[in-house]
Amino acid sequence: MKKRIILPLLLCIGIALVFRAFGHEPLNEGKLQWHTDLMKAHEASEKSKKPIFAFFTGSDWCGWCHKLQREVFAKPEFIEWANKNVVLLELDFPRSKPLSPELAQQNQSLQQQFQVRGYPTIWVFTTAKGEGNTFSLNPLGSLGYPAGAEKGREEVKFLSDANKVLANRKK
Repeated sequence: MKKRIILPLLLCIGIALVFRAFGHEPLNEGKLQWHTDLMKAHEASEKSKKPIFAFFTGSDWCGWCHKLQREVFAKPEFIEWANKNVVLLELDFPRSKPLSPELAQQNQSLQQQFQVRGYPTIWVFTTAKGEGNTFSLNPLGSLGYPAGAEKGREEVKFLSDANKVLANRKK
């Protein structure tokens, strides 16, 4: 009985180690921290002095969003850039999975404020402290899927465009 359990277990562990050795690990697992709450992203932004990178997505239906995640966000270059330069905020607009009313309201409010009309859309912005627990949003610029990028090197164009948006902060 023990041999029947141990052998498949060892086989699974071996396969997992082989996949990990060749870089086939789950996308972004443990590498990027995505916030879904604007207030938490704001606090992280204030603490780190980094702008917020807001990703407007339709996680369960938007093919271009999945393509952006796969071809840009999952790449080591983006992960390194994001961890160094921005606080990540995912603003989801799913069709099949429910969001809490508070989260849906927050996302819709930001969608209206930034006049987001399509997905994926990324807005990079800073926040400024207002009265009480309020703050204002200061847009630096927007991004989308890197149109015209060299196939297989989409992250290069995307990061070039993103750095241009970040340069607006220094002006």
